[in-house]
Amino acid sequence: MENPPDQTESKEMMLQPRITRPKGGLLTMPFIIANEGFEKVASYGLLQNMILYLMSDYGLGLVKGQNVLFMWVAATNFMPLVGAFLSDSYLGRFLTISIASLSSFLGMMVLWLAAMLPQVKPSPCVASTVTKCSSTAATSSQLALLYFAFALISIGSGGIRPCSLAFGADQLDNKENPKNERVLESFFGWYYASSSVAVLIAFTVIVYIQDHLGWRIGFGVPAILMLLAGILFVLASPLYVKRNATKSLFTGLAQVAVAAYVNRKLMLPGQNDSYGCYYHLNDSELKAPSDKLRFLNKACVTSNQEEDIGADGLALNPWRLCTTDQVEELKALVKVIPVWSTGIMMSINVSQNSFQLLQANSMDRRLSDHSTFKIPPGSFGMFTIIALIAWVVLYDRAILPLASKIRGKPVRINVKIRMGLGLFISFLAMAVSATVEHYRRRTAISQGLANNATATVNISAMWLVPQYVLHGLAEALTGIGQTEFFYTEFPKSMSSIAAALFGLGMAVANILASVILNVVKNSSKKGGESWIEDNINKGHYDYYYWVLAILSFVNVIYYIVCSWSYGPTMDQLRNDKANGVRGEEHEEAVKLN
Repeated sequence: MENPPDQTESKEMMLQPRITRPKGGLLTMPFIIANEGFEKVASYGLLQNMILYLMSDYGLGLVKGQNVLFMWVAATNFMPLVGAFLSDSYLGRFLTISIASLSSFLGMMVLWLAAMLPQVKPSPCVASTVTKCSSTAATSSQLALLYFAFALISIGSGGIRPCSLAFGADQLDNKENPKNERVLESFFGWYYASSSVAVLIAFTVIVYIQDHLGWRIGFGVPAILMLLAGILFVLASPLYVKRNATKSLFTGLAQVAVAAYVNRKLMLPGQNDSYGCYYHLNDSELKAPSDKLRFLNKACVTSNQEEDIGADGLALNPWRLCTTDQVEELKALVKVIPVWSTGIMMSINVSQNSFQLLQANSMDRRLSDHSTFKIPPGSFGMFTIIALIAWVVLYDRAILPLASKIRGKPVRINVKIRMGLGLFISFLAMAVSATVEHYRRRTAISQGLANNATATVNISAMWLVPQYVLHGLAEALTGIGQTEFFYTEFPKSMSSIAAALFGLGMAVANILASVILNVVKNSSKKGGESWIEDNINKGHYDYYYWVLAILSFVNVIYYIVCSWSYGPTMDQLRNDKANGVRGEEHEEAVKLN
């Protein structure tokens, strides 16, 4: 007896394989970018006006408050290295980002509660003199609660920032796509730009709320945004490509250093027998290490294969014998350190936002003489972000397409050229900052405001815009350039470490910025006053900026040396190889004709 037609068709439909949508791709980008975007809106929105909060509500002086912020920002930028380590080695990127989002939210909640509850904060200072406010100084327990909130936010940033970039690249990275490099380059630029839009919102909307509605609402809004960011990210879990965590990367790097020292007396194998004497895994594409930093090659030399390698093909003692891949990972890290260090000076220059905020606060912030609206002093950082976004859009949508059309082939500006140009622009930014501050201070003194730091100097705050724009261009060139440089130069197993290195540079920069600030303050004291004073009109911030400008110029020369000694990048080597193949094909065609 035959089955009815409808039953037969239903059985055939059940037997057909179910088409499942591949994971990853552009569909996941809104959730990943939104998570980091909300995190940046929250954290940068808190940071921008924080010096005013510490001075007014916690009774801290300018230098002490700025040192607290330097250390907080340093911790925030150092934690991505820890987050990258945990992500790559143990937790995986998805779980790391999820836990970090919870930590950021809890930190912002603690900060909001400190603003809401009068018992956990010093009594309000209603007087304008420091002597009368000294009695309301924060106690150790009150400061401990504040620092605990900062710590939770730093831990959250440490998990989100390095992993989001690499996690997003995981969704798009497809080796079979012939335009994979261009896709990743475009992703890095647009990811950085979208993050910058989030910072722009923080510098405008969040800062405006804090200035006009107070700290309670100003701290509560970032906490709500962080909660929303975490929920959106977790809800999209089924859509993601989730790469499993590998073994401890740092342990592997340490094993290479120890093995190279232990095997220091071994001879490196000759070229003819190199494939038989270097230890590598069966599925590894790297059969022999490179010739650079050759002393590390001894870490993967097999002196006796029967004693060194087990039946499963793994090293019996990984502290005496490492794989060629491990050796190349450490080489890649060591090789980029000089280039990485050149970005520290630019980050020091960018970290001077508290002093620029005081400058803007003392100037006429109206858009015109007939306008009543004043730009909040903490919002001037938006000009940095606008310049950064404008460059990314112009570079990706106008400059490269136009150059490619003119030359008749795809054109890309070498990443090392972009980084060097950004460092030079950072030097120009500090020179402009020093010049503008000299003019502002001279005008304030001529108007009889030397002893009144809170009075408005009759000079437009728009004079500060050029230096902010230059800082934005410097970050667009060097910041994006370094991120792309690390990601392309490192093996894929180190992708999160690559993303964390730029943040680590900012951490080191904030620590050095604190050192430079204290050195300049202590060494410039004359008659009881120094270049760095709470009263910006009595200090000489222009001299301080010139110190940073001179250091920035020296850093440009240092970068040129580091760039030359580094040699060609991976992109340059691939392009040279491709051009060589095309040249050989052309020669063969000529011979045939």
